[in-house]
Amino acid sequence: MEYNKTVKYALLIEYDGKNLVGWQKQNEGISVQGSLEEAAKNIFNQKFEIQGSGRTDAGVHALGQVAHINLPKNHRLTTKHPFYIISAFNSHLKKSNIRVVSTKQVASDFNARFSATKRYYKYRILCRAAPPGIEKGKVWHSRKNLSIRLMEEGTKYLIGKHDFTSFRTINCQAKSPIRTLDEISITNLGYEINIKVVAKSFLHSQVRIIVGTIYKVGEEILEPEDVKNILESKNRNLAGPTAPAEGLYLEKVEYPNDLLDDNWPIIYDSNQYD
Repeated sequence: MEYNKTVKYALLIEYDGKNLVGWQKQNEGISVQGSLEEAAKNIFNQKFEIQGSGRTDAGVHALGQVAHINLPKNHRLTTKHPFYIISAFNSHLKKSNIRVVSTKQVASDFNARFSATKRYYKYRILCRAAPPGIEKGKVWHSRKNLSIRLMEEGTKYLIGKHDFTSFRTINCQAKSPIRTLDEISITNLGYEINIKVVAKSFLHSQVRIIVGTIYKVGEEILEPEDVKNILESKNRNLAGPTAPAEGLYLEKVEYPNDLLDDNWPIIYDSNQYD
């Protein structure tokens, strides 16, 4: 068989960010990218480079991370149903909190990072006196009764195209602080507050700094109008704290339909793929 010819696959990935250094490979610690590349190496007996849609930080979770990989075209796994690729990856990842949920073949010009048109992040805040039990490490626990009405008023100033210097870390390597936020919505789910933020791209820790700032509005330390002043100041020191990583989830990544639509195949463990 000729293994020099390849075919590109998109991978749908979920992971619990606890004990991970984030998506990107690091000199020390367990990363999502490094774990996937090591699994691919063990499966196909050669080295691979896997690129993801975004570099989630240490401790950040993902429900819908997307990555791409070029696999040998005539390998016994790539000539069968995608079920076997998923099973092979997850077999090698079983000791981790990383899972390949689905996969499908894509065109050679698809790029998980650069082809993305929107990224959807969700932040979870648990507001009650009792700390989380089942959801420990999955939410930001707050003993404050936050005002969703005030938080919603504050977020309105962030929608659209702005200079978000006040909402990025000093270590952010982006060449420009200009970003366009398409949507920020806040939902009350009993004791839990969910904040959804949607944009094509984000600055380093931008979502977490936005949440930390809006949190201050919710506890009435900041006024909603202060968010506008913070944005215009272009001064990180005036914004709120960086919210804990454990409450943040990369929920979904969107692409042009001709490159990758939302219809990921639901794959079951059964004999139907033989």
